[in-house]
Amino acid sequence: MLELDTSLPSIRTIQSLIKDKKEVEMKLVTDDLLVGRIFWQDTECVSLIDREEKKIMIWRQAIVFIKPKS
Repeated sequence: MLELDTSLPSIRTIQSLIKDKKEVEMKLVTDDLLVGRIFWQDTECVSLIDREEKKIMIWRQAIVFIKPKS
C-alpha cells in the first residue's frame, strides 16, 4: 500500500489547503474548472467539496492545476 510522501511540497501544500479550509480553483484535463474546498487527498485521488456542499472525487492524473482563490 502506498502512503503519501509528506516530504513533497505538493502534498504539504494540499494538506495546508485542507487544514486552512481554503477555497481553490481546480482545472481538469477536460477543461472543466471546479471551485470548492479540498476535503481529503490520498495517493490516487483528491476530494473537493463544491459551493453546493457536493463532494467530488477527482483522480490526480485528471488535474492540470490547483490554485487558491484570493
